[in-house]
Amino acid sequence: MRPTAPQIGFDRFIRLEWATKALEVRAGLAEIDELEAILDQAHSGPAARKKTRTVLNRLWLEPRKGLEPFAQRAVELFQAAPSTPPAALTWGMAIVTYPFFAKVAEIIGRLTSLQGDCTTAEVHRRMAEIYGEREGTRRMTNMVLQSQIDWATLERSDNGKTLTRKKTIALEGPDLVRWMTRAVLECAGRPVGLGTLDAQPVIFPFGLGENLGFVLSSAPDLDLRADSAGSQFVSIQD
Repeated sequence: MRPTAPQIGFDRFIRLEWATKALEVRAGLAEIDELEAILDQAHSGPAARKKTRTVLNRLWLEPRKGLEPFAQRAVELFQAAPSTPPAALTWGMAIVTYPFFAKVAEIIGRLTSLQGDCTTAEVHRRMAEIYGEREGTRRMTNMVLQSQIDWATLERSDNGKTLTRKKTIALEGPDLVRWMTRAVLECAGRPVGLGTLDAQPVIFPFGLGENLGFVLSSAPDLDLRADSAGSQFVSIQD
């Protein structure tokens, strides 16, 4: 039998404004009616609105059961410091909730790692190799790209053919750095070398900062170990 293509899931353009409002609702800093009003104004019909709301539910309002503690920790970070960038928190939730979103991010991160830009055609070609040459693959890749551009992590050229990284957003505060590290590990599904964490393509818009080993050593849910060659790896605590 031919293997089933991976599920896309992230099938809507999500404005940062909508994701931020959903996060504020979850954090008790806004009312659900405020989010409903924004979505009503932005969508032409109930079907499109419902699909957008489904993505927002998975990100913030009703995360999968296994991701509920992770989402709640992000909410607590936001409650404690409302200046925490909603784009960073939503990005972390997106890469652990939606493998399709994570794969687009990883591909862009790799392609732009040297010169800072890449073509949209390159991204579409790589995604088609993984998810198949389907119209849905192309359309949903565009949804993710459009969302990442709206979140101010990418810039698209006037002709739409080139994607350029924005300036790296430095994550401030050890708790936020630990949370994003957990997102990387959840997404990877395996231990990651300490020396390569900050350069993981999937979080290309964000910087984890200096003294990362020290910051992560006190994280109760992370394990920092050295292998026989002395290289340090970070994993999720069993």
